[in-house]
Amino acid sequence: MFSGGAASRAEYARRMQRVLQHIDAHLAETLDLKTIAQVAHFSPYHFHRLFAAWMGETLGDYLRRRRLETAAARLRADPALPVLNAALDVGFGSGEAFTRAFRQHFGSPPSTWRRQRNPGQATRKLDQADRKRDQASDGTCRDDGLPFYTPELTSMDVRLIDLPPARIAYLRYTGPYGPALGEFWGRTFMPWVAEHGLAGRTMYGISLDDPSVTPPSECRCDTGVEVDDNFRAPGDAHVTTLPGGRYAALHFEGTGAEIGAAWRAIFGQWLPDSGYQVDNRPCFERYLPEQMASAPGQRFVCDICIPVVPLEA
Repeated sequence: MFSGGAASRAEYARRMQRVLQHIDAHLAETLDLKTIAQVAHFSPYHFHRLFAAWMGETLGDYLRRRRLETAAARLRADPALPVLNAALDVGFGSGEAFTRAFRQHFGSPPSTWRRQRNPGQATRKLDQADRKRDQASDGTCRDDGLPFYTPELTSMDVRLIDLPPARIAYLRYTGPYGPALGEFWGRTFMPWVAEHGLAGRTMYGISLDDPSVTPPSECRCDTGVEVDDNFRAPGDAHVTTLPGGRYAALHFEGTGAEIGAAWRAIFGQWLPDSGYQVDNRPCFERYLPEQMASAPGQRFVCDICIPVVPLEA
């Protein structure tokens, strides 16, 4: 078990480098989330968020970029290599899909790009991508397994807490996170809480999807409130139990537009140095009665809670 600090961060870097090596070695294959998370020995339940916080781009974007850059390097090195072969060799199912993606990434179709004999924009872009392995992160993506974010832990108020299981009643929201979710909370969920005599209790926002992966219109969030054992959910409400156990809790004060950065910070900055990793329990925002904002859109206070277990070698 890692106690935290440099050894913990080095273990995260080692695991992420193993993931990047696995991806490069299997570009022609189907690379699903579960398999990639297993390579890193991280929970697949939260791996999308962890990868994006660590690497500075989503897993899907990284896979697409590495496939395109690898194919481009092969096309440049072998003028006789058919474009279709280059596409199939890195996992594209058709030449048409490859050409569309290539044009979007490099600015021209692969056949035109390869005919360029003088250094141009597309060549410079590939050369810049080739050099990323040897450069420190400066706002671009990394390909070397090292973290995208520079730690700034002094401003982060994170504590480890042990929570009992919590029985909650919840309403499900589906749609984009941000202001629209705030409107749902203020205009639908809070009146529902008051109607059923549940005001003054601890409340939760449980985001079930990662907006960097799931289309905004399909993102889900359960807005819940603690209830007694004899409470029966009416209408569209549901009842569930949030698992207890150890959580890392980041104290947050800000607006809905700012909370996304706080989520990225706890995954990308605090977690790698902590000596912990996330497990398969859900993450959530916890709102104690004294923390509730009076109206949607205002600054509010909550604890961002992520489930953690010790990081093992």
